[in-house]
Amino acid sequence: MEKAMTKVGSFWIAKKAKQEFSNIAGDLSSISGTVEEKAKWVINKLKGKPPKALPDLLREHNLPPGLFPQNITCYELDASRSKLVVYMPSACEASFKDGSIVRYASRVKGTLSRGKLAGIEGMKTKVLVWVKIAGVAVESHKSDKIWFTAGGVKKSRPRDAYEMARDAVRVDEF
Repeated sequence: MEKAMTKVGSFWIAKKAKQEFSNIAGDLSSISGTVEEKAKWVINKLKGKPPKALPDLLREHNLPPGLFPQNITCYELDASRSKLVVYMPSACEASFKDGSIVRYASRVKGTLSRGKLAGIEGMKTKVLVWVKIAGVAVESHKSDKIWFTAGGVKKSRPRDAYEMARDAVRVDEF
């Protein structure tokens, strides 16, 4: 009986492992990035440590939870260096409640701290022409403004426009 149970248990575990690897392979195929970035993502996934939802992470850092679109693939946070990397299935853009448009590369990088995402790579906004967003900041927890630094200019926008994650539309180029 014990041999039979061991065999059934082994079969079940092998089936679950195959299913999990298949899920990981499907998720991985939708992520763009270097081999090293993909390997790091797989290792974190296999460790079984699901990260917090990105909106929750942003809220914890006093940033609006809808700063990134709903259709992100995943994100990585290197807490020791405060480096945040957000992955999207492709380059995309989202329109916000205040009429602003933000375009995202398939990978957005930045340094995350309390009330600030600085050194951003992979985000643009439209101000007559597309301008690279270098930083996003909220001055205090109760502030109703969010400040975007783009093209060397700092511009405020209403924070409530970024409280809810939007659907993003795929674009051909970042």
